[in-house]
Amino acid sequence: MKRILSILALFLAMTSLQAQELANFNFGGRQRPVISPEIQNDSVTFRLKADYATIVKLSGSWMPNPYGGTIDMFRGENNVWEVKIPLPEPEIYTYNFVVDGVAVNDPQNVYVQRDGTRFLPMLIVPGERTENYGEANQHGTVSHPWYHSNILGMDRRLTVYTPYGYENNPKKKYPVLYLLHGAGGDEEAWISMGRTAQILDNLIEKGLAEPMIVVMPNGNANQAAARTLGIPEKQMQMRYDREALAQMPEAERNKLMNGYVMSLCEEIVPFIEKNFRAIAKPASRAIAGLSMGGGHTISASNMYPELFDYICPLSAAGSATPEQVATLKKAGVKLYFLACGNTDFLFEGSKTLDKTLTEQGLDHVFFVSEGGHTWANWRLYLNTFARKLFK
Repeated sequence: MKRILSILALFLAMTSLQAQELANFNFGGRQRPVISPEIQNDSVTFRLKADYATIVKLSGSWMPNPYGGTIDMFRGENNVWEVKIPLPEPEIYTYNFVVDGVAVNDPQNVYVQRDGTRFLPMLIVPGERTENYGEANQHGTVSHPWYHSNILGMDRRLTVYTPYGYENNPKKKYPVLYLLHGAGGDEEAWISMGRTAQILDNLIEKGLAEPMIVVMPNGNANQAAARTLGIPEKQMQMRYDREALAQMPEAERNKLMNGYVMSLCEEIVPFIEKNFRAIAKPASRAIAGLSMGGGHTISASNMYPELFDYICPLSAAGSATPEQVATLKKAGVKLYFLACGNTDFLFEGSKTLDKTLTEQGLDHVFFVSEGGHTWANWRLYLNTFARKLFK
C-alpha cells in the first residue's frame, strides 16, 4: 500500500511540475507571449519584458549613429516595454536593448549572429536586396577542417563551404574562392555575419554563379581558431618594434610581418587542393577579403602575382605600387574587383588604388556603394562579385 501511495505521490508531483513548466509558456494563460521583433506591413515592433527596469532603449544598426544612437521604449501592460518604428530598407540589421544603461540582447529572437566577441540579434527585412540572404532549396555543406602551419607554428582551423552536389559527384572538381575576414573577425565571420553559405546556395541554385568551394581562414596569425573554442593565443613577438624588426634577418622579418599571407598561399592553398576536389590552376582560384582581409588580399596578389586570376579587395586596408600592378597585368589577371562604400573611412585609399590600376592599364571594376564600413556592404559585394568569378 505504501508503495502504491509513493508512486501516486510521485506521479502527482511530476504532473504538477510539468504543469508549472508548461505554464511558463502561457499556453492559454492570462498573459500573451512576448513577440519580438514583429514585422507588420511597413512597421516593426520591438518588445522586452523587464519588470524592474526604469529606462529601456533600443539601439540598431539601421540608425544614423548605430554605435551610440538609441530610441526610447515605453512600458506597457505586464511590464512589457515596446516601441514601433517604420520598417527599415531591406537588409540584415543587428540590434540590442539598453536596460538602465546595460546592453541586453532580445531573449525572444532566436536569430543571432556572432561578430567577433559579440552575439547580436538580427532583424531581417525582406526585399530584393535580401532575397539571396535566406535559405535556398539546395544547400551546400559547411565544415571546419584543420591544417598544420609550419610558418605560424600551430594547427589552424578553416571554415570551408562546398556547393550542393559536391558529395554526390566524386569525379567533379571545383574552382575555389579564398574569402578573408577583417580585424576582430575569425574563420566564422563570413559564414555568420556574411551569410556566405546562403548567398552562394541561392546564386548557384539560380544559375547566377558557378558552383565553387569557398575557403574562409582565420586571418589572426596568433590564433589557432575562433576564440569561442577557448584555445590559448600565441604571443607574437615585437611585431611593431621597428628597431627590433630592423635588426632581424630579412627572412625572419618577412615571416613575422607577412606570416599569415605566406601561410595562406604556401600552406592553405596546397592543403585545399590536396584534400578537396579543387582545380589547381590560377584560372580557378579567386581571393577576396574585407578591411584587414582586403589588405591581405592585396598583399597576397602582390607577393604571389601568378597564384590568383580573380582578385577582390573590399573596403581594403592596403595599396599596390605601379610596379606591382604592372606585374599583375603581365600575369593575366582575369578580374580585379575593387569595392568600397562612399562614406567608408578607407574610401580615399580605395580611390588611390583605383587610380593606380587605371594608370597602369589594368582592366578592373571599381564598385562604389552607399554607406560605410559595414556588413551590409560586404554582403552586397559578395552577392555581386561571386557572379563574375570563373566565367
